[in-house]
Amino acid sequence: MEKWSLMTITVLLALTVRWTVSLGSYSGAGKPPMYGDYEAQRHWQEVTYNLPVRQWYFNTSDNNLLYWGLDYPPLTAYHSFVCAYIAKLINPDWIALHTSRGYESQPHKLFMRTTVFVADMLVYIPAVILYCFSLKETSTKKKASICALCILLYPGLILIDHGHFQYPCLGFALWAVLCLSYDWDLLGSAAFCLALNYKQMELYHSLPFFCYLLGKCFKKGLKGKGLVLLTKIAGTVVVSFAVCWLPFCTEHRSLNPVKQLLVCLMPAPQEADKRKVANIWCSLSVLIKIKNIVSPQTQLKLSFAITFLSVLPTCIKLTVQPSLRGFKFALVSCALSFFLFSFQVHEKSILLVSVPVCLIINEIPFMATWFLLVSTFSMLPLLLKDGLLLPYTVTTLAFLLVCVASFSIFEKTSAEDLQLKPFSLSLKGHVAWFKSFPKIVRSLFLLSVTLMGVLSLTSAAVPPPQRLPDLFPVAVSVISCLHFLLFLVYFNIVILWDSKNNRSQKKIS
Repeated sequence: MEKWSLMTITVLLALTVRWTVSLGSYSGAGKPPMYGDYEAQRHWQEVTYNLPVRQWYFNTSDNNLLYWGLDYPPLTAYHSFVCAYIAKLINPDWIALHTSRGYESQPHKLFMRTTVFVADMLVYIPAVILYCFSLKETSTKKKASICALCILLYPGLILIDHGHFQYPCLGFALWAVLCLSYDWDLLGSAAFCLALNYKQMELYHSLPFFCYLLGKCFKKGLKGKGLVLLTKIAGTVVVSFAVCWLPFCTEHRSLNPVKQLLVCLMPAPQEADKRKVANIWCSLSVLIKIKNIVSPQTQLKLSFAITFLSVLPTCIKLTVQPSLRGFKFALVSCALSFFLFSFQVHEKSILLVSVPVCLIINEIPFMATWFLLVSTFSMLPLLLKDGLLLPYTVTTLAFLLVCVASFSIFEKTSAEDLQLKPFSLSLKGHVAWFKSFPKIVRSLFLLSVTLMGVLSLTSAAVPPPQRLPDLFPVAVSVISCLHFLLFLVYFNIVILWDSKNNRSQKKIS
């Protein structure tokens, strides 16, 4: 009873924070002609309800793809259709074809916010709760509740899903991780296929899933149980994708709708430094105008090569030594590599790194808390644009205080606490400052938090110079990018020097 009372309080607090954040303004409110992400989600409901499946991804007189055309996989479209069906029962004007563009009213806002709220309750929050109870490190009821509270109060996801207005697609990926933690490999594969079919950005996590499952098959032997497992996983993936894409294959009994869907999912690449994103290309463009040196096609190939080289060591290690712990760290490292080095990314893509970091907050609470604070800060220009300064400030401070109180993060900065003991032993006698490492790390953390706080306040309160209108967004992206590069080095060191993987992989055999 105590277990569920503690967890009930945790869930109620998390839901209260989400609903409070959702009461503010929404992305693009009163800003024609596109109105923002809120209107995008409403428009997809309009399209999916009023048009046949074969027209959802085609440019027609009733579906102008230049006005928030569907650019996510089928599961997003099906979700929009379900929401539209409910909206039709309440008020048909909300999804009326053509005439509902830019529809704004308090009842509709309440409805749209509720759809996000319900999706969070049905998909993301249950996965977090079950995941925390599955952890060996949180075997007691109190520890599981504390871990769940910290994850559910992560401000980045709350502000984007309930403030900026997005649906919690990362919940499917979390269910996949949960299933794999119980060795339910087929269910985990199916859950990850659902995540991929909801948003294609889940490709950030595809390599760790592939390498971990392939590594398990190798350890079981590809001439015996391993081959059987590999065949079952392949069949699960094929069936999962077939179920999601079947309506598009049967409409014309040809591949045309499928081809058009793929075109919408992978639009033509644009300039990589067009957005002020905290990745390497946008940060380098401050010093070097890369587009003046190499063509977009060359930069695309270069970004692919760098991203591939960046994830290669982690993927090899995970395939050769598959372990659940290594898999979770690989999710972080690979997603961060994709975010930093990919040709074209969005500010919100950092959430694809942040959610896996949430999964290891119990193992490295200090570094996880630090990363999650930086990831929220990196989206500051987007949050300020949507009028989310107050929710950003309150949720960030609340998250920091909860993590400090729950995990005593400042007491866990030794090399052992940060999972750097094997690395430090390999450097013994070569690096003298490792003895004062905890003090250095704490000082860097306080300096980082202070810098983020000052820049957040300056961005909100001080007008930029006329000659440098993008000064503050650029500063946020560059500072965040430097942080992320250091975190990438850190996570790769933990993975490559991790001796625990050698022990845990024996259980798989």
